[in-house]
Amino acid sequence: MLDRNKIARELADILGEENVVTDLQALRESSVDRYRKYQWIHGVYTRPPPAAVALVSSTDDVSSVLKYLNDNRINCVPRTGTSATEGGLETIVPDSVVVDGSGMNKILKFDPYNMQATAQCGVCLEMLEEYLRERGYTTGHSPQSKPLAQMGGLTATRSIGQLSTLYGGIEDMVTGLEAVLPGGEIVRIKSVPRRAAGPDIRHIIIGSEGALCFITEVTVKIFKYTPENYVYMGFLIDDMHDGISVLRDVMVNGYRPPVARLYDLQDAEMNFSHFQTGKCVLIFITDGPRELSEATARAIEGFAAERGAQPVDPALIRKWFGNLLWGPEKIQNEIEEIRQTNNIGFTTEISADWENIGKIYDACIRRVPGEIPDITLFGGHSSHSYINGTNLYFVYYYNVECGVAEEVSKYHDPINEIIVEEALRFGGSMVHHHGIGKARAMFTTREHDGAYTLLEGLKKQFDPKGIMNAGTIFHSELY
Repeated sequence: MLDRNKIARELADILGEENVVTDLQALRESSVDRYRKYQWIHGVYTRPPPAAVALVSSTDDVSSVLKYLNDNRINCVPRTGTSATEGGLETIVPDSVVVDGSGMNKILKFDPYNMQATAQCGVCLEMLEEYLRERGYTTGHSPQSKPLAQMGGLTATRSIGQLSTLYGGIEDMVTGLEAVLPGGEIVRIKSVPRRAAGPDIRHIIIGSEGALCFITEVTVKIFKYTPENYVYMGFLIDDMHDGISVLRDVMVNGYRPPVARLYDLQDAEMNFSHFQTGKCVLIFITDGPRELSEATARAIEGFAAERGAQPVDPALIRKWFGNLLWGPEKIQNEIEEIRQTNNIGFTTEISADWENIGKIYDACIRRVPGEIPDITLFGGHSSHSYINGTNLYFVYYYNVECGVAEEVSKYHDPINEIIVEEALRFGGSMVHHHGIGKARAMFTTREHDGAYTLLEGLKKQFDPKGIMNAGTIFHSELY
């Protein structure tokens, strides 16, 4: 094992001194992500600070740094963007190195004829979206983290956005990519519409969360941008189960509105207090060619009416949708509110088929407020639906009535555990789109059951020395 000073010096020999961060406060802040935001806000850091943050600006830089770390068995935490919420960016191994690709921020190719664009890993999604929209196109990818998230991190966590019911998740959008393996080998997966040349090797990398490789470049599909054809719709409905039935009616009958959401009473009260009157809220937005968008809207109105849903003013939905993104200003407001109130909110998202999603919802709504102290809100919404099921995005707030360092173990982890337990008990997935990170890695074997050997085999094959993001996806006792 090399000492942290020597690691920093040798990284400086590779990248130049100006590209190696060793400031202690910066290193402390680089030891966590938003899973421990309460601790971060209060300046309490319970994870070992990395030896350095390596700022890479090219694929060759990444290759050289990863080869050095692999040769010396130094833990590497890949990072592009800092919007992770599940502990995937935490440095649990002393003297780790955070490899930051945010400087790799060039849009490399815009190809409207073949309907695709190529960007380096550090390109902010909002920057790419603005570039495309100015030209009449879109990625179709619009997570709330769009002002913060970068293309490498989005791909690594199997991200999904608000328009997913039409455009899909990032795994449906990525057509090709470039990545660097731990030994420094650069691999490229070419962009083609489809191929049957063995298993789809894109998916070894998409969703790997920095535990197998470092993503340096991504090619994604692009779509015509037609906001003038959006139709905004909102409905009030009596309970979650009725709302789930409407979502199912829409999906199984072949309609694909980009936005299809259902908020329960608690979550709706927080988001729609200006019109929600003790009911759940259904939201749909349609898109596409005008005739298709309008036809989809008419069909949705019919399904909602069949279930007794009452329409609300579309202008209210348009206003809500325009205020969804989570940028620096909202984060700062959240920080101030937490400091003043000691009340903090988080989310845990799962998925299941239509038969079981309501059972998971009922079980979690019953258990969490009954078993966890100091809960001030527990609710949820569905925001991503499929022909065979939907997701649930549980939202919870609690007052922190303990020491700063104990907040995660007293509240956040036990809430996560209940939700994961119920999702798995009913045959669902413990995570829909935020990634496993380190926070849910202890449940990975239960998530995959007998198929875990396939996932474990990838780790052994691509990271035999175990230097890539220890504890992420694959649980470590250090966590």
